[in-house]
Amino acid sequence: MRLDSLPAAAQAFDAVAESFDRRYGAWHSVAAQRRAVRSALLAAFPYGSRILEVGGGTGEDALWLARQGRHVMLTDASPTMVRVALRKLRSYVGSSATVLSAEALETLAASREGAGEELFDGAFSNFAGLNCVTDLAPVARGLARLVRPGGQVILVLFGALPPGEVVVQLARRDFRSAFRRLARGDVPARLGGRDFSVRYHRPREIAYALRPWFRCGERRGIGVFVPPSAAEPWISDHPRLLSAMEAVDQLASRPLALLGDHVLYQFERRTVGVGARSK
Repeated sequence: MRLDSLPAAAQAFDAVAESFDRRYGAWHSVAAQRRAVRSALLAAFPYGSRILEVGGGTGEDALWLARQGRHVMLTDASPTMVRVALRKLRSYVGSSATVLSAEALETLAASREGAGEELFDGAFSNFAGLNCVTDLAPVARGLARLVRPGGQVILVLFGALPPGEVVVQLARRDFRSAFRRLARGDVPARLGGRDFSVRYHRPREIAYALRPWFRCGERRGIGVFVPPSAAEPWISDHPRLLSAMEAVDQLASRPLALLGDHVLYQFERRTVGVGARSK
């Protein structure tokens, strides 16, 4: 597949896929936020669960879940990201990775329905993969056809106004970046020398897109006090401070959910939903 035939966001992430883990894997703030998400994933998906991951990137979470006895089908729009993920998952029977954009989940659903495959026990998307999607409606429709009734869906997206992001960017005198998440519509972004756009979905938009098929559950702030990656590498050089921030986050994640660098939204698949099958 030619790189220039991919969606803009997929091109950007494809360009950095091979070096992605080396860069972000060393950052302690990312690890702290990932631990908070993984705690929720373990609680939502029991041992042996069949899970769909949307925008799974290099497969760090899929690999971790596979090691915990879960079976993950990772999807991502970047072929190189998927290639990296497959190298990690090849030893785990029942886990896999395939090139697929979040907007094309209904295509996956139609294929699985035609083959008579079982519905997934749940699905998740971590670290703002869905912020690269302008319209969440096709994502919600696809998830409705892929997740069994009663199954859990966990979506982790950027928060709209995290204090940590504002403080870090103001300290850098980058006033535009400090408040960029307040912008409506598509916002320009750049990664790997390539331009694409992101959208900072509001909680009401997210709930509205999923409501026909999913019951809204709790929200948690991921990185309310733990700073965003914009604070790197400085914060990684202060492990005691970061550890204290992580401890406070465990207390603040629910009451201050919307102040997180990311916000974790949990949904439950309804037994009956408009335009979606049940099985």
